[in-house]
Amino acid sequence: MSVIKVVRNILQKNDEITSKNKELLDEKGIYVINLMSSPGSGKTSLLERIIAKLKNDIDIAVIEGDIYTTKDAQRIEAQGVPVVQINTGGACHLDGSMIKNALNELTLDKVDLLVIENVGNLVCPAEFEIGEDIKICVLSTTEGNDKPLKYPLMFEKSGAIILNKLDLIEFTDFNKQEFYKDIKSLNANVETFEISCVKNQGIDEICSWLTRKIENKKLEAK
Repeated sequence: MSVIKVVRNILQKNDEITSKNKELLDEKGIYVINLMSSPGSGKTSLLERIIAKLKNDIDIAVIEGDIYTTKDAQRIEAQGVPVVQINTGGACHLDGSMIKNALNELTLDKVDLLVIENVGNLVCPAEFEIGEDIKICVLSTTEGNDKPLKYPLMFEKSGAIILNKLDLIEFTDFNKQEFYKDIKSLNANVETFEISCVKNQGIDEICSWLTRKIENKKLEAK
């Protein structure tokens, strides 16, 4: 009997393409974020706030991943930054090949920060490297504080975790103490932020942190 290890082959092929993506992006000194979350967490709203705050000081481009539609890409395009839409047609994540094709549509010499907004899903996107410098997971208070232990890989691999919709926490049973305890048990060194996109709370802190990351990446590329 022969056994075909499909997952290994898929991941191996993805890693080969991703390695080339990363080499290109590092050469250009572009800081790359893989922005992940479940649907409805508010990652597009967060991205709108970040762009509005930083676009006059740095050059930003966005790759938008969705199964169907261009609704999120249209929102980002309205911010006045280059955006490339990827419709996966059913796939629950972006992969290295998709990103490679999207990079061909951007003028990389004019990009300091590239944000890849992944398909809304707390499982599959965490498994695939796509050439990013950091994975960032956005979770909203309305989703409940049990998600880190239910979807550990996402929280283990993320370099930063952003808790969104703080303005709604009083209407939920979200337990912040338990949430941070679970996160630290999975990923002791992860950066954490608390925000409300509606009230513009915590956005300055994230933008200052990102600016330092971008500047460091530029210095490494010189």
